Amino acid sequence: MSHHKITGADIAAGFFDGAVARILDLQRPNGAIPWYDGGVIDPWNHTEAAMGLTVVGHTDQARLAYDFLKQSQLPDGSWWSEYGAAVPMDENKYTGDGAHEKNIQDTNMTAYIATGVWHFYRVTGDEAFLAEFWPVVRRAMEFVLSLQSDHGDIRWASDRPETPENDALITGCSSIYKSLECALMIANTIEEPQPHWAEARSLLGDALRNKPHRFDRTWAPKDNYSMDWYYPILAGVLTGDAALLRLEEKWDTFVTEHKGCRCVIDQPWVTIAESCELALALLRMGDHTRAAEMFAWQHQWRDDAGAYWMGHQYQENVPWPEERPAWTAAAAILTADALTGYTAASDLFTRSHVDELSLDAPQKP
Repeated sequence: MSHHKITGADIAAGFFDGAVARILDLQRPNGAIPWYDGGVIDPWNHTEAAMGLTVVGHTDQARLAYDFLKQSQLPDGSWWSEYGAAVPMDENKYTGDGAHEKNIQDTNMTAYIATGVWHFYRVTGDEAFLAEFWPVVRRAMEFVLSLQSDHGDIRWASDRPETPENDALITGCSSIYKSLECALMIANTIEEPQPHWAEARSLLGDALRNKPHRFDRTWAPKDNYSMDWYYPILAGVLTGDAALLRLEEKWDTFVTEHKGCRCVIDQPWVTIAESCELALALLRMGDHTRAAEMFAWQHQWRDDAGAYWMGHQYQENVPWPEERPAWTAAAAILTADALTGYTAASDLFTRSHVDELSLDAPQKP
């Protein structure tokens, strides 16, 4: 089963029961889903875990996870980037040694609520849920877009003394681009269109494609991370020949055959979540064969109960780190859905549902 090519029947038959059980075991009574035992909670990975639960029919638990986000949203529409697993849910981030430091308000983590809410609606058709969470999504997106520059890029975090770097991330902005698409779909469905969101998304897409100088201005480039490589494809920023060129350019750099996608260039370490996301990017390009193969490699990195390890250090042939994150389990479930068409939301990450606006006026360099 280690190189098993998944089918919709496998999902229904419980192939992912171990992954699902891992998420459910980690979820707290208030709905929060930490990374792993003793780990922090962050809004992005928490939402990813909720999406995984939604796919396999645990909608009550997924709904509880979204309720947690609704209750913990800050007045400005954002969330703290981390909520400590061993401390109260406040603005203090637990550092693991008994100390605390100020938290941050990350734009990508804040934006992802739109992707999760739209996914839940697509799977369940629950119109009341969509209406209830529309104000949550609207506040979140307005916070995110308040940090967009005139060039189109979006600041990585709020402008606070703890986050002085006025800079943008390729992976983060690509994810925001997809979240804006989902937010626009929500707005259009409930008949409260937000044309300025559509304009902001188009400006962001233009920046990602044509203004590389707007990213990693104040810190070292992140191009040693595979996510910077495939996320513009996964999010739909790059399509067609541009996506194919980008994919082939670093395929041999990041992909280890029969194992998966490396997280960073200089480590013999494949990570299951990144490998699953790369499979989704391949599906986005219509390459079902390589997507299915990439995903099939991941099942060898499961524990005896069927939960997925975070990654595998293949030179030493050991799981590393020895954690089974909730978001990794969810990434596997979401990829299985995309490959098999199991739910009504299976195409969420494999195609664009909203076209970009035409940018007729020249933009600032």
